[in-house]
Amino acid sequence: MPSARPDHGGALPAVRRDAAAGGFPDPTSVAAAVHGRAGLRGSRGLVGLAVDLTAEIVGAGPLEPLLRLDGVTDVLVNGPGPAWIDRGRGLERTEVVLPDEATVRRLAQRVVGGCGRRLDDATPWADARLPDGTRVHAVLPPLSPQGTCLSLRVPPRRTFTLAELVQVGTLPPAGADVLARVVRSGAAFVLTGGTGSGKTTVLSTLLSLVPDDERIVVVEDATELRPAHPHVVRLESRLSNAEGAGAVDMATLVRQALRMRPDRLVVGEVRGAEVVELLAALNTGHRGGCGTVHANRPRDLPARLEALCALAGLPREAAHSQAGAALDVVVHMARAADGRRCVAGVGVVVADAGVVRVEPALRFGPAEVEPGPGHDRLRDCLGADE
Repeated sequence: MPSARPDHGGALPAVRRDAAAGGFPDPTSVAAAVHGRAGLRGSRGLVGLAVDLTAEIVGAGPLEPLLRLDGVTDVLVNGPGPAWIDRGRGLERTEVVLPDEATVRRLAQRVVGGCGRRLDDATPWADARLPDGTRVHAVLPPLSPQGTCLSLRVPPRRTFTLAELVQVGTLPPAGADVLARVVRSGAAFVLTGGTGSGKTTVLSTLLSLVPDDERIVVVEDATELRPAHPHVVRLESRLSNAEGAGAVDMATLVRQALRMRPDRLVVGEVRGAEVVELLAALNTGHRGGCGTVHANRPRDLPARLEALCALAGLPREAAHSQAGAALDVVVHMARAADGRRCVAGVGVVVADAGVVRVEPALRFGPAEVEPGPGHDRLRDCLGADE
């Protein structure tokens, strides 16, 4: 596990001052500052010094080695003290320690400020995005009494195949066949689950199964879906600048996506008024659309959609009517007792007397698939026997 960043025998503070002498430092000033101190150490030390200082100034500082660890999805700082990571096995304490509140606050402000966002007493929280797509959230005291909190969500570095997901225990072999059939059938589906349950990873895998002659248009807050597919168009929302102008929301992008001839319309994470645009699109001939929705259980999905539709002013009856006509299948993700992310099962969306519900169709165990009451309806939806 990486430990706290070294100061290279005292050289790091001196080079840091040199790099910042002309204002806010950038990679060019970092290189010049390191070159100016060349007499301090040999070539090997200079390379390490340049790497460490660049990470501190334009990266995530002492957290940078944690972000580069294989399999890391989250890096968390809860005020002064050790940083924590999640590699799919639950939270792990690391040897990287941030010694005091001033260090944590300075790091959070620099990371957020480098992304064009503001973090201070007047704006004590911020959402930002690093150049590599890592999502950053920071909260300052007194909102977080224990100290400045910093949360970094690392985008997937690669897309897994269904066979690889089976190999690591994310789903059983028979479950992989079912999910492949969901994609091939053109059924509209959503992945549900809690934060960090693996929804994005599995959705990237499933989108990779879309036939090569189909065009996928993906709408996201930040680029996370990376399907292995030759024809993917990405649209990414934009936050407002420091003056509060220039924002482009997800609902606007979904409307734009509909004018781009999508064969598959994908909303990476449905969490606002864009749900109305997505449901309307799926009700007007756009088959095979999909997305992810935060929901603790599949049966909670209708209530979640109802709440999101209310944000856009859509009444309850219309929300259920739209959802019942638009969606076919629900794939639910969960965290196992050992922290492993896995597909828990598949359900079908049923409209009954104007109210939508999710009926369990298949439950996925470690090595088997068990049918549920909605099994026959799922078979009819997919047009083939599982």
